[in-house]
Order: sequence, then structure tokens, then C-alpha cells
Amino acid sequence: MAVGAEVLENGVHFRVWAPKRKQVNLKLSESSDLIPLEEEGNGYFSVFCKGIGDGTRYSFRLDDDDYDYPDPASRFQPDGVHGASQVVDPESYRWNDRDWRGVELQGQVIYEMHIGCFTDAGTWKSAESKLPFLVETGITMLEVMPVADFDGQFGWGYDGVKWYAPTRLYGSPDDFRHFIDTAHQLGLAVILDVVYNHFGPTGNYTGAFSPHFVSHRPSDRMG
Repeated sequence: MAVGAEVLENGVHFRVWAPKRKQVNLKLSESSDLIPLEEEGNGYFSVFCKGIGDGTRYSFRLDDDDYDYPDPASRFQPDGVHGASQVVDPESYRWNDRDWRGVELQGQVIYEMHIGCFTDAGTWKSAESKLPFLVETGITMLEVMPVADFDGQFGWGYDGVKWYAPTRLYGSPDDFRHFIDTAHQLGLAVILDVVYNHFGPTGNYTGAFSPHFVSHRPSDRMG
């Protein structure tokens, strides 16, 4: 069962898990109207909207709360983690790495890369332009530090709150795809550092949808 915004023929299907709520409404940024989601059971709500697609910005209203909440399963937050989510069609990008077959881990020369610090511009595009240099130095695999979107303008990636949305600070999701695509064509493998054991201190709205996204056992310094 897909959650989030799923681009289909003639429109977009939205599904959110909000067992804490009795009513969920969809708000498209292009309109002030609220579109009610249908309760599916087990805490899921969904709706299909015709005539919209990739690039549409949206948020959710929960019960009588008039706050516009971003999607917990958002693929992109163009205005930051507190703003509206954006529909992303992952099938729209045309990959050019059909000959890439992956690599064995043993024997690889790994370069750990922070996209925001690797170049002055701190973007996927600028980092991509430097990939041939890394190949020349003998690097065979890139370990990209966490890219989940977070609150603020600078960070090491360990305060992420949107696990499925690469931060807008480095560019668009397609910029990310193109970076990987180019790396593969140059013979570079790409692995991603991910953080799933905690959220950052601000910008995490999952608790508004359900208390079950996080553990309520005694916490340590990592939450």
C-alpha cells in the first residue's frame, strides 16, 4: 500500500497514515479549498485528484486544526520542512546508466562526501562536475552523507526530519538522480548514509498524525 503522493494516469493519489485523527483534508497550494480524504481503515486516509501531477504543492489539514502540515512521506520540500510538500514523479527521470551492474564491496576505495561542503556551491550539480577528478585519483565508490531534509540552512545531515525528501539545499530530486546517473557512467558506485534511529529537533510533524511513529520507551541522548 503506497503512502504519500503517487502520480498515476490522469492525476495523483494521496494516502496518509493518521490513526490519531478522525478527519484529514488535502489542501492544494493553488487553491484554498479543502478536499476531504476517505477513511480506509487501520488509520489510513486517501483521495485521488484528477488533473494534477508532478510539481503540485500540497499539505494536509487534520481534524479542526487549521495548520497546514507537510506530508510525512513527502518526496520534496521546496520551501523547507515547515512548508508545503511537492508531488514528485519518480518515473519521469530517464536514466542513462543501463550498463551499470554494481560492484562488490571488497576492494573499493571509498570517498565520504558531504554535498554541501564538497564544492563552494554546495549542490548536486556542482559536485557532479568534480566526479571525473575523483575517478582520476582512484576513487571507486562515493558514500554520500545523509541528505534527508532538515530545518535550517547548514547541517551534517544528522538532524533529518523528512526521510524520503532529499534536502532542497542541494537541488531537486532529479539533480540527485542525475548525480548518481553520471557517477555510474563514470564507473563510480554510490552509497548513502541514512539516519533512521532519530529525528532532528525541529520540523518533525509525524506526531501530529500519530504517536506511533516513535518509540515511547525511556530515551537516551539520541531521543
